[in-house]
Amino acid sequence: MMPSVESEGRAVEARGLTKVFHDPQRGEVLAASEISFVCRAGEIFGLLGPNGAGKSTTLRMLSTVLRPSAGTAIVNGHDIVRDPLGVRRSIGFLSGSTGLYARLTARETLEYFGRLHGLAERPLRSRVEDLLDLFGIADFAGTRCEKLSTGMRQKVSIARTIVHDPPILILDEPTMGLDILVAATLLDFVRECRERGKCVIFSTHILSEVEKLCDRVGIIHQGELRAVGTLDELRQSTGEKYVEDIFVRLLETPRKDVREAAAEEPAHPPEEGAI
Repeated sequence: MMPSVESEGRAVEARGLTKVFHDPQRGEVLAASEISFVCRAGEIFGLLGPNGAGKSTTLRMLSTVLRPSAGTAIVNGHDIVRDPLGVRRSIGFLSGSTGLYARLTARETLEYFGRLHGLAERPLRSRVEDLLDLFGIADFAGTRCEKLSTGMRQKVSIARTIVHDPPILILDEPTMGLDILVAATLLDFVRECRERGKCVIFSTHILSEVEKLCDRVGIIHQGELRAVGTLDELRQSTGEKYVEDIFVRLLETPRKDVREAAAEEPAHPPEEGAI
């Protein structure tokens, strides 16, 4: 009998995820092609690539926003195709298009999404107050979201993403448009999530964030996964020292078949904590 994803400690396992869109002018557009990788509990996995590479498409498939044309993924033991509801209960998904209801206050927003996730009223109220304090939103808790600054709205978006305390976070460019202080607060929070044993998939264009946060990274280009590994492993394979140079070299190199290697556990997996 094959061991389950959960028994192997694999929080997320993408298995040949493929997405084809139909464009009236261009015909079939292959946005993601056979994407396979693993992210474990207590690990931050960075997904990197230029604009249009297929990062957001991949993350939206993992979060069940998009249904894959082929392949699947197992998220906290749930198949994204066969059990999308189980996946949604297990994740917090933040994307660049994550919106807030303009006329709700920050507190009302967190309460609303907490109820959507089925939290009982008493623990929900306690959870909301904790999140307001954690992200420095308390002084603006009664302010409508339409009146909040960009950074404060992003904090509210992050808080609503994690209000149900999910074991898996999928963050698509979460620091985009944020000032240095707000971005630093967010990165500290992501580190704390790893320390608490959560699985974090983190997409970003800011390569310094990769160096600071990610245990392993996957480089995606033209819908294909070009490489997966730690930064040290990618330095060794490319002969480059700096993240920018590694990134450029991998984009310029013809695609290698990394599907089997990407599906394996990392050589030195991080310790797992309690979720």
